[in-house]
Parts: sequence; structure tokens; C-alpha cells
Amino acid sequence: MQNISDIIEAYIKQMLQQNSTAELRRNELAEKFQCVPSQINYVLKTRFSLERGYVVESKRGGGGYIRIIKVRPETNKELIDEMIQLADSRITQANAQSLIVRLLEESIISKREARLMISAIDRSVINLSIPVRDQVRANILKSMLQALKYKM
Repeated sequence: MQNISDIIEAYIKQMLQQNSTAELRRNELAEKFQCVPSQINYVLKTRFSLERGYVVESKRGGGGYIRIIKVRPETNKELIDEMIQLADSRITQANAQSLIVRLLEESIISKREARLMISAIDRSVINLSIPVRDQVRANILKSMLQALKYKM
């Protein structure tokens, strides 16, 4: 059974399949799915981040809207280069997982490879204090991304 976040995500992704840009109103979407507007904010923040390949623009006020744009690099190598830049010198577990999910959604890696990558960057495996853990995670992720880049 899907939860409300999954349903909202699927609805927005369906809109984006028709066009690479979707414009919506937070209150109308909340009304449609019978949830609070903060639920929409949560979905946008966690499921439509830059790490997952989306740019979200928001205009507040009475005529306010939310515009979601699907970012599509020219090649898989370009996508991986962008991900390496996003990993920078450190990366949180949530952001690293988002990058891996995007690789899976773009069919660059298999589900099995995604599970292996997620396991390798998990906080329980990198048992260090937070600033160091995020640095080690970034190094591991960038190394895996480099390996994928040259596999193509």
C-alpha cells in the first residue's frame, strides 16, 4: 500500500512525463490529496531535490505557484560529472541516497548496484563522527561514480 507521499510524487512525475516542467499550486494539490500543505512541502523537499534531478522554484503569495523542472543532462557522463560536483568534499547520507536513486531512475545502474552503493555509504558502515563520516562518504561515492563514468 502506498503512502500519501508516494501518491503525490507519482502524480507530479506523471505531470512531468508530459512536459519537462510542471506548475502547480500547493493549496490546490493539498486539497486534491486531502492533506495539509506541509505534506506537499515535504514531498517537494525530499523527492524533487537537485540530487534527484529537479529544480523547484516557488513564488509565494496569493497568485503563488510551484514550478518543478526536470533537469536532463546531454549524456550519462555529464550527469555523473554533475553528481561528482554535488558530492563535493562531504555529503549527507540522505543526499547521497538521492544521487543513487537518480542513477537508478536514469537506468545507469541496476537495483542490485543501487543496493550495494547504498550499503557502502550507510552511516552504520562508516562508523565515524559526523564531519569525518560525511567526508569519507563523499570520497566513497565519488570513487564509485568515477568507476561508473569509465564503464560507459
